[in-house]
Amino acid sequence: MSELTRLPAIELQGLLNAGEVSAQEVTQAHLNRIAEVEDSVRAFLHVSENALADAKSIDARRAAGESLPATAGLPIAVKDVLCTTDMPTTAGSKILEGWIPPYDATVVTKYRAAGMVALGKTNMDEFAMGSSTEHSGYQRTANPWDLERIPGGSGGGSAAAVSAFEAPFALGSDTGGSIRQPAAVTGTVGFKPTYGGVSRYGVIALASSLDQVGPVARSVIDTALLHDAISGHDPHDSTSIASPWPSMLDAAVTAAAAPDLTGVKLGRVLQLDTEGFQPGVRQRFHQLLELASAHGAEIIDIDAPHFDYAVSAYYLILPAEASSNLAKYDSVRFGLRVTPENGQVTVEDVMAATREAGFGDEVKRRIILGTYALSAGYYDAYYGKAQKVRTLIQQDFTKAFAQVDALITPTAPTTAFRFGEQLDDPLTMWANDMTTIPANLAGVPGLALPMGLAPEDGLPVGAQLMAPVYEDQRLFRIGAALEALIVARDGHHVSALVPEPGQPRGAVG
Repeated sequence: MSELTRLPAIELQGLLNAGEVSAQEVTQAHLNRIAEVEDSVRAFLHVSENALADAKSIDARRAAGESLPATAGLPIAVKDVLCTTDMPTTAGSKILEGWIPPYDATVVTKYRAAGMVALGKTNMDEFAMGSSTEHSGYQRTANPWDLERIPGGSGGGSAAAVSAFEAPFALGSDTGGSIRQPAAVTGTVGFKPTYGGVSRYGVIALASSLDQVGPVARSVIDTALLHDAISGHDPHDSTSIASPWPSMLDAAVTAAAAPDLTGVKLGRVLQLDTEGFQPGVRQRFHQLLELASAHGAEIIDIDAPHFDYAVSAYYLILPAEASSNLAKYDSVRFGLRVTPENGQVTVEDVMAATREAGFGDEVKRRIILGTYALSAGYYDAYYGKAQKVRTLIQQDFTKAFAQVDALITPTAPTTAFRFGEQLDDPLTMWANDMTTIPANLAGVPGLALPMGLAPEDGLPVGAQLMAPVYEDQRLFRIGAALEALIVARDGHHVSALVPEPGQPRGAVG
């Protein structure tokens, strides 16, 4: 493995801008790494055929003396839910197999403008429905820490690619934790911005009131670097926030250089620190609270009673919106078309055959649930009540943030589970997002970062920070400080401990 693939994105940026390494060298190193480990990890659905040409163009422009963005030449992996004109976009579904969009998502336009080089499209649960990337229509992505375990979901491909050093950072989407939960189980950092902070234009929709695009990286600073490149107002997105955003990178770099939490009030959510969590997760979490307290933070217990109903409300709101959003995949307007074997060719027959063949079990499950929740006579009883619970959860956040600067929780209740353990148990699978869902229901930002390894299995454990709407920068300040304190305590970053695919993990300290 080339040393270039192990360097943080911020260090690669410095080498590129100083002319000490070329974009072609950096890109080739990552393409070589992908070729080396993809048979085991299977993080990518499509590897770009244009990556080296794009890198060569960056080098030529730099050699010609053109003023380039600071991020020019940095490689990036892209979740397959983002429309790209130069690569297929399938959302992990057979119903969109081979589809190449006629336009780029706004975040894709932004990373192109920033001079980043796309390495390829990463695997995901179909239409972002899942917590394990086992629901992809194409392949199963493995966790680089243990190839028999899941990498989280729906964005397991992006998280696994970053964890396995196939890319320095990646783009994901987060509807109920699909950036943060994979980050937790792969030892990476993931960020869900404030709703509207990053454009959703060109993102294949799951649940429009919940979806948000965000970065995945191996450090808080690298996550901030990518966030700054993709955030900002977009007139194509009616939910996009028009206010300018301060630099997350500046805040993270400053906080990491002199980590100090004096005066910071962190809220421990009682409902998200329970006996039902894996013991090693709680152990590492309480050790982190002690570390934060020792460096000036005040830990305050927060009662958020309606968080107990977040998963139930979410799995009524999301399926309802998904049912509506996925109605367009009907054999007429988008995607696959299947002719029934019985020869019937009415629109209804072709639509039924197409959706039967093109959608996987989890997508069908949620469409059925959502359609039922929206049906006449049940709308008020289910969807309407779920929206009322959503309001109560938002009120819990408002009350909490009147007392603290940020909330701190485990990112997931367990470490990565083995393939198949929850595949036939959707209720248990859905519970994996119990700590991350509240942020999506309220639209607040959430940052996930590794806080160590669970002593019982040696797998990564993640902590989550949540702040008020628009206070994304606050999370990067606190997160970068916590990360620096964890590294100083442990002598290493968790991402440095990931084994080579197929090799055993080292002893847990």
